[in-house]
Amino acid sequence: MSVPLTPRNALVAGVIGILALVPIYAAAGGNTFMISLFTRIVILAIAAVSLNLIMGFGGMVSFGHAAYLGIGGYAVGILAKEGVNSGFLQWPLAVAASALFAVTVGALSLRTRGVYFIMITLAFAQMVYYVAIGLDRYGGDDGMTIYKRSQFGGVIDLSNKTAFYYLCLALLLAAIYLVWRLVHSRFGMVIQGARSNERRMRAIGFPTYRYKLLCFVFAGMLCGLAGALLANHTDFISPALMHWTRSGDLIVMAVLGGMGTVFGPVIGALALLVLEEALSGITQYSQIILGPLFLLVVLFARGGIDGLLVGGRHG
Repeated sequence: MSVPLTPRNALVAGVIGILALVPIYAAAGGNTFMISLFTRIVILAIAAVSLNLIMGFGGMVSFGHAAYLGIGGYAVGILAKEGVNSGFLQWPLAVAASALFAVTVGALSLRTRGVYFIMITLAFAQMVYYVAIGLDRYGGDDGMTIYKRSQFGGVIDLSNKTAFYYLCLALLLAAIYLVWRLVHSRFGMVIQGARSNERRMRAIGFPTYRYKLLCFVFAGMLCGLAGALLANHTDFISPALMHWTRSGDLIVMAVLGGMGTVFGPVIGALALLVLEEALSGITQYSQIILGPLFLLVVLFARGGIDGLLVGGRHG
């Protein structure tokens, strides 16, 4: 079955093409920093895609989503500290720990809505943040260096920057595909229906609480995987990764790229982090420039960059 050539599909193909060519361009120019920067972009794009699933499609605005980044990262870091370096153990445990935390947070927060939901997710995230600060054995507030990356028995060498980048990119594409399938399934329609009118969805027989909880947990698991990737990328993990301001960064990525679109958060992560890097080389007050730019996008491009470039909000 052929894929129709729409403006959005052309944009998606173009961005994926650019991301796929990054290591080739970096190798040609001898710019290893570019691979490091774009690896970070791809990893945080996974986290932003997971947040957009619950926020853009489900209407669940979480100010504690970065907690899953930290949980996934600490799962890798703690196991590495204790001598367990197998990625076949580290990564599933990172995802499982994130799922367990998401079940706990979701079970309580999803019984509320609006500002109460936001505050509960924020409170849980800050609780985990301060727990991490208290882990003196694992660096406490200073964080912890990870001396050995996850091992996969020779299947892939994560110390190879190019191989690791393409692994992250493959996982991003897999995450986008899973979210796309989920959003366009019956499950996704219920989630979007609950966002629009939850009372009506319950009246026609859908257990919206269970649907939303499953969606919330899946998003947490996806973000936990991003945390495991980020820990391997930076070879370092600290409580700062779970601070509420990092959750704010993920929200900015989703809104900037196009909240409620499957690929929008990827565009948002790419735009925000490239702009941050470019402006940091010009001035130390880059946030003063980024703030008004973000405000202009919110005011005049309600569908984010995706909506500005291709029109519409959904896809």
